[in-house]
Amino acid sequence: MIKPHGSDKLNPLYVIDAAQRAKLVAEAKNLPSIVISSAAAGNAVMMGCGYFNPLKGFMNKRDALSVAEGMKTSTGLFWPVPIINVVKDASAVKGQKRIALKDPNVDGNPVIAIQDVEAIETFTADEMKMMTQKIFRTEDPEHPGVAAFNSVGTTVISGPIQVLSFSYFEKEFPETFRTAYQIREEMTKAKWNKVVAFQTRNPMHRAHEELCRMAKDAVKADGILIHMLLGKLKKGDIPADVRDASIRKMVELYFPPNTVMITGYGFDMLYAGPREAVLHAVFRQNCGCTHLIVGRDHAGVGSYYGPFDAQTIFHNEVPKGSLEIEIFEADHTAWSKKLNRVVMMRDVPDHKPEDFVMLSGTKVRQMLGAGQPLPEEFSRPEVAKILSAYYQAEDAKAKK
Repeated sequence: MIKPHGSDKLNPLYVIDAAQRAKLVAEAKNLPSIVISSAAAGNAVMMGCGYFNPLKGFMNKRDALSVAEGMKTSTGLFWPVPIINVVKDASAVKGQKRIALKDPNVDGNPVIAIQDVEAIETFTADEMKMMTQKIFRTEDPEHPGVAAFNSVGTTVISGPIQVLSFSYFEKEFPETFRTAYQIREEMTKAKWNKVVAFQTRNPMHRAHEELCRMAKDAVKADGILIHMLLGKLKKGDIPADVRDASIRKMVELYFPPNTVMITGYGFDMLYAGPREAVLHAVFRQNCGCTHLIVGRDHAGVGSYYGPFDAQTIFHNEVPKGSLEIEIFEADHTAWSKKLNRVVMMRDVPDHKPEDFVMLSGTKVRQMLGAGQPLPEEFSRPEVAKILSAYYQAEDAKAKK
């Protein structure tokens, strides 16, 4: 198992000691407080879990601009995207040195973390524009990540944090939500030394299933970490609980026992394509994974990124030696009618489009919503059944 990013030992910011945590929760009741954004809450959860090791808290303006511009902090730490607590109005905590950060995603806005305030600064319009362009490679307000990034404000509150809660993730996904340190513990118990991680925000069809096997075999891994995003998505994406159920059914029926670990992490999707792929690599290294599958359109949305931009960034922009985790570069995978199996398209140059079983996302949704079976070469029937029930329920709601 490889060491975490930026340190020899994982340093999660969640206060594990129950007595100390209770003391801090009591202290927080008397502290000046502010309700933070969903993105900042996700950042706090990720730092609490150890996924964002070795960060100690939210970046200041200088570090945020440096990370956006050149993927490193002012002290030289490699990091792909700014990890910031940005608000529209910080007047409630102005001049304070210690504040309570309240969770926007849980009823009653309970305290998610305590922050020692080092600075309260403001990004200029030009600085917001630069960060947006560098992180997302576009300033199009229709891009869901761009829209979210530019909607939360321009005032940045920086400083170290102590995390007191994992927001709604632990309660809503008790079987799936795991911290980086828990994943490391489970891998150690399973005696997995070489592990390939698969990132997903979608259900897994036959091509994804086979891609995990291909990667595991290619790198001779001991196991596969299927690591799904549990946070906020754009409209139209399938909810985490439906994805979770379909992935668990696929693994239960089609993978040998003790070869796959199904877990999830609490973070809102950025849809930042290449930069987000690098962030995915950082926090999979913090989980202990030795390899991350990066495929076609990884972490992308629409046509904002080239199909393999998320792979080329590791060659062209990530300085050599910045990360220990290795990237398994995958091509688009699909069922070959000629070979009667799932293949990577780059491996079958003699194939024509009609030689593959391929369905667009729109076509899949239409078929599932109508209760029509998907081709078995495209999706396992047990997975399709779970997804079909979801889409039919959604269609029924829409017609009311």
